[in-house]
Amino acid sequence: MNVSRTLSLALAGFGLAFGMAAPAFAEPPAQAPREIAQLIDALGRSGCQFQRNGTWYSPSEAQAHLRRKYEYLRKRDLVATAEQFIERAGTQSSMSGKPYAVRCPGQAAVPSAQWLGARLSTIRHATP
Repeated sequence: MNVSRTLSLALAGFGLAFGMAAPAFAEPPAQAPREIAQLIDALGRSGCQFQRNGTWYSPSEAQAHLRRKYEYLRKRDLVATAEQFIERAGTQSSMSGKPYAVRCPGQAAVPSAQWLGARLSTIRHATP
């Protein structure tokens, strides 16, 4: 095989690999940041407490915590959808691995993924 053909094949392989990797760095869908902001805001307005690592926190403390986690993930292109936000930021402690929970007045505590998932469904059905 001649050098020219070898170089052409190598460049073609590089282009194919690069082309396949490009979607991983694509911008998240336009609605994702809006939905994530709405989820965090809904928690803040809910009057519900948020449990992480065995301690219950106020809605405003929960908002601040989830915003920090979201910014960390967003800056690293690790969250492109609201579902990924729930899975990667709103389900369990990154440090301890302990699950988060939400406890609303007069109701039993539920896993945060369940609570956030229900709010996401409400948001999507309310938004045209």
